[in-house]
Amino acid sequence: MSRFDSEEKKILEAFESGKLKKVRNAIKEIAAHRAIAEATFKKDARINIRLSSKDLRALQARALREGIPYQTLVSK
Repeated sequence: MSRFDSEEKKILEAFESGKLKKVRNAIKEIAAHRAIAEATFKKDARINIRLSSKDLRALQARALREGIPYQTLVSK
């Protein structure tokens, strides 16, 4: 059984064949991508919304099936 999925195999093949090139200023690039990722997932605002009780029950039921709190499901 292979340790890699098809996408990982393609990346490994590209690396081994020399098709991949190092990025100049890799540390700077990594820091920039890290900052973008952190900003993307940052949740710093709060809102209030009104839902019908039917919609809320549907959200709660789906969250229960997925095994997560309904608030987490809504924030995805």
